[in-house]
Amino acid sequence: MKTRHLISTTALTFALAGVASANDLRDYARDIFEPLPSTIPALADNPVTPEKIDLGKALFFDPRMSASGVFSCNSCHNLATGGDDNMPTSIGHGWQKGPRNSPTVLNAVFNEAQFWDGRAADLAEQAKGPVQAGVEMANTPENVVATLNSMPQYVEWFKASFPAEGDPVSFDNFAKAIEAYEATLITPAPFDAWLNGDDNALNAEQVAGMELFIDKGCASCHNGVNLGGNGYYPFGLIEKPGADILPEGDKGRFAVTETADDEYVFRASPLRNIDQTAPYFHSGLVWDLKVAVQIMGESQLGEDLNDAEADQIVAFLGSLTGTLPQVVYPILPVETATTPRPTGEVK
Repeated sequence: MKTRHLISTTALTFALAGVASANDLRDYARDIFEPLPSTIPALADNPVTPEKIDLGKALFFDPRMSASGVFSCNSCHNLATGGDDNMPTSIGHGWQKGPRNSPTVLNAVFNEAQFWDGRAADLAEQAKGPVQAGVEMANTPENVVATLNSMPQYVEWFKASFPAEGDPVSFDNFAKAIEAYEATLITPAPFDAWLNGDDNALNAEQVAGMELFIDKGCASCHNGVNLGGNGYYPFGLIEKPGADILPEGDKGRFAVTETADDEYVFRASPLRNIDQTAPYFHSGLVWDLKVAVQIMGESQLGEDLNDAEADQIVAFLGSLTGTLPQVVYPILPVETATTPRPTGEVK
C-alpha cells in the first residue's frame, strides 16, 4: 500500500504537470485504485458452487440461526439498506445494543480482514462471531447444528454443497456457505466503469472530487479495490476527535493485539456504497457524509476542507455506489418437532 507522502507527492507532481488527457488521469488513478472484478473471487479453502451459494443465502436470511429465532445475518446487514442496518449500533438478542456500528456486507469479500478491529481473517470466520455473541444472535455452534439437522431440507442442501464429506452439517460448513453467498454481493459502480475506460461514467464534479480525494491524502488509507478495508490506522492521527465521535472506552485493535501502539487503531473503512450506510465511523455517531468527510480531513490529514471541497469529495464517493445483484427472498426449510425451540433468555 502506498504511503500518504508518496501519494501526495505524486498528486502534486501530477497536478503541476497538468492532465494531458482523461487516459492519463485514469492510468494515474489505476495505480491507486482497482475496479471490481467481473467474476466472483476465489475463496481460500472454500470452492464456490451454485449449491453452496444457495445454501449460504438461506442461512443468511434464516432467523432461526439465532437463539431467539428473531435475528438473521440480514438483520444487521440488510441488503435492502446498503448491507448494514442504518443504526448507530445494532440491536440484538434481548434488544441489547451492540458496541459498534455494523459494517456493510457488500463487497466485504475484498477486505483484508473483517470487523472494525480486523479480528476475523475472512468472511467465514466473521460469520461465526455474531452467531455466538451474546448481544447479537446469542446462539451456540451445537444449537445451530442441531437446528440444521432437525430440518431434512437443510441436510440435503448441505450434502449437495459439501458432497465429499460424510457428515457435512457442521458449524464450519455453515460459515463457509455464508461466506460463499456473501462473496456474490458485489456492486459494480460508475467508478468501475470509469476505471475501465468509460469517460462518461463520471461527471466533472465527481472527477474533481476524485482528484481532491487523492491530492489531499484520503487515498493513502482508502485505496485498492474496496477503497479501504486493507489497513489499520489510528483514528485521530493528527487531531483526536472528541468523545462525541470517538468513545474513550473503545480502543479498537488494541483489544485484539493488546499492543499499546494499537490503541484507537481501526481498519480503514471500505468506501463503496458509503452514501447508503449512514451513520458513520465505528461509533455510528455521525449521520451526514459531508460532515464525516470534513472530520476525517481534520483528524487524519490535518486538512480543513471547505464546503466546496467536501461537496466534491462527497460527489466522488457517490460514484462508488453500485448495483446490487438481484436478491430474491429464499423459501426456507420448515422446522420439525425436533427443532430447538427459540428462547429470549439473556444470559
